[in-house]
Amino acid sequence: MPQPGELPMVVAVTAGLGLVIALLGIWVMWWLRTRSIGVMMAVVVVVAVAATLAGVVAIIMEMIIEGAVKDFVLSVVAVGGLVGLGVAFVLAKRVVGESRRLVSAVRQMPFTAPQGLPAELQTIANTLEEAYARERALEGARRELVAWVSHDLRTPLAGMRAMVEALEDGVVSDPLTVGRYHRQIKLEVERLSAMVDDLFELSRIHAGALRLSRSRIGLADLVADTLAGAEPLARAKGVVLTAEAAASVPVDADAGALGRALGNLVVNAIRHTPSDRTVVLRAGVDGEGMACLSVTDCCGGIPEEDLPRVFEVAFRGEAARTPTADGGAGLGLAIAQGIVEAHNGMIEVVNDGPGCRFQIRLPLLG
Repeated sequence: MPQPGELPMVVAVTAGLGLVIALLGIWVMWWLRTRSIGVMMAVVVVVAVAATLAGVVAIIMEMIIEGAVKDFVLSVVAVGGLVGLGVAFVLAKRVVGESRRLVSAVRQMPFTAPQGLPAELQTIANTLEEAYARERALEGARRELVAWVSHDLRTPLAGMRAMVEALEDGVVSDPLTVGRYHRQIKLEVERLSAMVDDLFELSRIHAGALRLSRSRIGLADLVADTLAGAEPLARAKGVVLTAEAAASVPVDADAGALGRALGNLVVNAIRHTPSDRTVVLRAGVDGEGMACLSVTDCCGGIPEEDLPRVFEVAFRGEAARTPTADGGAGLGLAIAQGIVEAHNGMIEVVNDGPGCRFQIRLPLLG
């Protein structure tokens, strides 16, 4: 029978041995951190059994248990250890097998997440499947964009080359035609410059390299600047451009970047609005307390199935993505989306009356 005062000593010795064994087990697991999960699970079981045996040995050394009881306890501990190792082996074998199944699925293209995996591995598989789907969509978009941009570059370059060769060879010599060729070449150069600027801006957005210089700005001032910049294009197209802006709607934003996003929406609306129709630019606060900028046009609406894809880089829609007389490569909406999201805002489009409404929502600055 244990004597008074022996129990605290046995507990202290057992705890000390258990701590030493636990630290040793942690070191072994760190050393084997790149090995199989099965090996690491076996280490866990061995550490647990070793800690238990250390306590039993401490008790035996103090002669608290002896004789047949000692043999019985040691046998129970040994059997428990073997059972633990067996269960760990079975579990580790399943985890390793499921991991190999996941790796095998990853190596197959297209990747499809295998089902029936343990919860954590199933989450990883589903996440990988979503990532692969996004990557395939982005790759497809890149290929389409490269094809369209190649076409958009080739067409004006071919025209300029023909005009330059005609001027060099003297095929064209009368002043009126020479002047027209020079003006046309200048126009094509401006179109190509606008296209390169759009592509550069889009690449910065996609690379996460867009740097914003935020400050407190009022949406009314932003609307006024955008209106002044787009008025010549609207007048040339015969479109009536109007604005309705609340007196004070402050936001924390980069005035230049946000102005470009809003300008892209306005230019897009003017391009698709027939002559003698109206484009309305509004600024205010919506019902959810968010700063809101909207551009409403008379384009005739967008097919419902196309609405979710309007801001995609590779979306073509009903009209070809080619340079227009006012420059650009049709990337304005994708650029606007990137700029708005960089401001922690949201951009959307809905059909509204005789056209559609593009809307930017930003956190309101208190």
